[in-house]
Amino acid sequence: MTLSTLIHAGLVRPSEPRTALVLMGGGARTAYQAGVLKALGQMLGAQAQGLPAAKLPFQLFVGTSAGALNASFLAARAEQGLAALDALAQFWQGLRSSQVYRLHVPVWTKLSRIATAWHLSRQIRDSGALLDNFPLADTLHKAISLQGIDEALKAKALHALAVTASSYSSGVHWTFCHTARDDKQEAWSRPGRRAEFQPITMEHLMASSAIPLIFPSQPIWVEGKSEFFGDGSMRQTSPLSPALHLGATRVLVIGVGQPQRSSFGSSNSIQKRLNNAMEPAQGAPQLIAPGVGGVLGHALASVFHDTLQGDVEQAQRMNHTLDQLPREVAAVMPYRRVQVMSIAPSESLDDLARQSAYALPVAVRSVLSSLAGKAGKDGNAGAGLASYLLFEPEFTQPLMALGERDAYAQKDELMAFFAA
Repeated sequence: MTLSTLIHAGLVRPSEPRTALVLMGGGARTAYQAGVLKALGQMLGAQAQGLPAAKLPFQLFVGTSAGALNASFLAARAEQGLAALDALAQFWQGLRSSQVYRLHVPVWTKLSRIATAWHLSRQIRDSGALLDNFPLADTLHKAISLQGIDEALKAKALHALAVTASSYSSGVHWTFCHTARDDKQEAWSRPGRRAEFQPITMEHLMASSAIPLIFPSQPIWVEGKSEFFGDGSMRQTSPLSPALHLGATRVLVIGVGQPQRSSFGSSNSIQKRLNNAMEPAQGAPQLIAPGVGGVLGHALASVFHDTLQGDVEQAQRMNHTLDQLPREVAAVMPYRRVQVMSIAPSESLDDLARQSAYALPVAVRSVLSSLAGKAGKDGNAGAGLASYLLFEPEFTQPLMALGERDAYAQKDELMAFFAA
């Protein structure tokens, strides 16, 4: 988060408190967000004595990649109140990989890894992606009402929806914002980052969720020309910036990052493997180089999760600094306090993915096995990559259950956050 962003956020003085929900990207991993939000709805519903008309606690929704799909789903149902959170969980419970993507692998490619690799390389060359995400477009049309977003904005049940995407054409990271009065809003521009106010379309959602090399890019019209866009997590240096620019006074951010790398284990295990590598003994286990699948999974983890925690910590440091200043000094500074709370998985998502990888479509499972190569002997190879593609209940339901547990583990903090 840049200093200019903080100063701009300080100059934006909303007439009333605005709470933002920021949802990070991560493919099938974002089922975790549905679990967290389902638990949050239950907590807030209990406080509201179970009234189904209890309002959503968020006025701003900011989403990236698959998190943008979750954010748009909720924005379209903002007038439903807390029932929207439960509806999101139901959507994920019924989702399958066949509703998100498809992969056609000729039978003859199964004869060898070389044949599989050759076919995939041709497919990526021809379409720019490994998978066809046309089924996702159909799913989104059925699940997300763009008209519902407009109606929520008019009814003031929603203040703004923001979706991020990254331009392959210019290298600029864009945030597309939709409010009730887009023509009256002032867009912001920072080095490598731009914003534009316009109605959110299915093209924006498809672009934001276009995982690099996995899903094809999507053209969007910006600044009088068409540019090709991919996943909004790419080049996302400041995930909280859109929420602050839109006047958020509180921000709840739900990430789906990896708390630890299960394939390495504890520090003792790491040391043993290093010792084995340095002084190989007969019959001793050897370090195994990762296959293409393992490397791609690691690369995607870097694309999706490296910047969130740093941005949250910077916002929290700024709050701490403001709290230490005399009140009369803080009042004249171009900053305002923004309460930030972050929730992320407490358990390894790679482990969950490895346990349920059998549920992947047969063609995709075969491809991941080929990508794993010799590293497949490790048992963890390709689990990271699989976790982005496992839109199956064998993975998403345990992931949602983890989200619920993590939310209830922070119940006191969550209730204090919304009561502030």
